[in-house]
Amino acid sequence: MLLEAIILGLVQGLTEFLPVSSSAHLRILGEFLPSAQDPGAAFTAITQIGTEAAVVLFFWRDIVRIISHWFQALLGRIPRNDPDAKMGWLIIVGSIPIVVLGLLFQDQIETTFRSLWLVAGMLIFFGVLLGIADHVGAKKRKLRDITVGHGVIYGFAQSLALIPGVSRSGGTITAGLFMGYERSAAARYAFLLAIPAVFGSGFYQLFKSWNEPGVFTLGETAAATGVAFLVALGVIAFFMNWISKHSFLPFVVYRVAVGTTLLVLLSLGVISA
Repeated sequence: MLLEAIILGLVQGLTEFLPVSSSAHLRILGEFLPSAQDPGAAFTAITQIGTEAAVVLFFWRDIVRIISHWFQALLGRIPRNDPDAKMGWLIIVGSIPIVVLGLLFQDQIETTFRSLWLVAGMLIFFGVLLGIADHVGAKKRKLRDITVGHGVIYGFAQSLALIPGVSRSGGTITAGLFMGYERSAAARYAFLLAIPAVFGSGFYQLFKSWNEPGVFTLGETAAATGVAFLVALGVIAFFMNWISKHSFLPFVVYRVAVGTTLLVLLSLGVISA
């Protein structure tokens, strides 16, 4: 089981920041590993702590500056309209939807939403939606142009990632592109916005796992989380460089291909939903 956990951690690290849905890949891959079972929502959430730790390391200077300026503006030491202080508030506001919806739909997240029929549909639908947004988006707005209203929209887009197949980065980037933001600006805010939600969900599931045994032991899950962290560091650097020069078309094609293949396998009874 340790090898399976490490493989899943590798896939988590490879797919978390690409707009292809890491949770969908872990859900699908679980069916083809020797144990042939869903690794579970808890395992997915905990391993995401590793990938999000990579975000913190990669954007460390930005994060420290945002937190520092947010507190200084709160205490009246710097203007409240300071860009970094404003970003702190935007991350807080944008995190509210996923917290509320995550609590409201917790049971469905761990059961109904993990149906492979739904996963396949979300991969295809939101893949096509990403392609449309990338094609029609003005790509003129920068990170400094984000308003509270846009932050809320980003937040609701992120909350869609509670359903495997949507993709946390894919959903938020798609929303950003539709609102006219540059690819790099949409991705950067998406990554920063994910930090509170992912750490909150991950540590909550980790706390629950102490007394509720899952598919993998805590040791195996920890190994997967470590692997995910190391792999994710390289993926973030690659992705931020990629989107500054290329479109999202390869990811759109990939999502539709994986979703379609999954539908075929489900229809033929090769795997169970």
